[in-house]
Amino acid sequence: MISYEDIQKRLMLHEGCVDHVYICPKGYKTIGIGRNLVTNPLTAKEKEVVKDLNKISVEQALFLLKNDVKRCTKDLINNISFYYQLDDERQYALLDMCFNMGIKKLLGFKRMLNAMLIGDYRGAAKECLMSKYAADVGKRAQRIARLIETGVWVV
Repeated sequence: MISYEDIQKRLMLHEGCVDHVYICPKGYKTIGIGRNLVTNPLTAKEKEVVKDLNKISVEQALFLLKNDVKRCTKDLINNISFYYQLDDERQYALLDMCFNMGIKKLLGFKRMLNAMLIGDYRGAAKECLMSKYAADVGKRAQRIARLIETGVWVV
């Protein structure tokens, strides 16, 4: 199992950490480590911890991230029947994609997911790279596709 600390480092590599609300490339209000406030608004508990969206601490951003990782993991378990059959690195690849675009959009990658189901990781990586997601996120998608294909994380 990949440690939460490694998941955190990888997502921070891809998302950065911003201490105030900003508009992401897709036009959504976002804060912290890629927390989309439009599609994933703060819960009541999160509002208690993050009182001022104009200036959040790294600790507050990490608190939000932990909740986002839990939510994405739950979405993956509930929606991808073979999720637990994948090795840790390929589970992470799906987690990263889910974190970036949400479970609904990830589930739209039917050919990629079907290829992963049958262990055709090269085909799955190819499908990943032929997507709008890959055009939108560039090097991140290349890293995730390589991870899907090889099962090896490379920065």
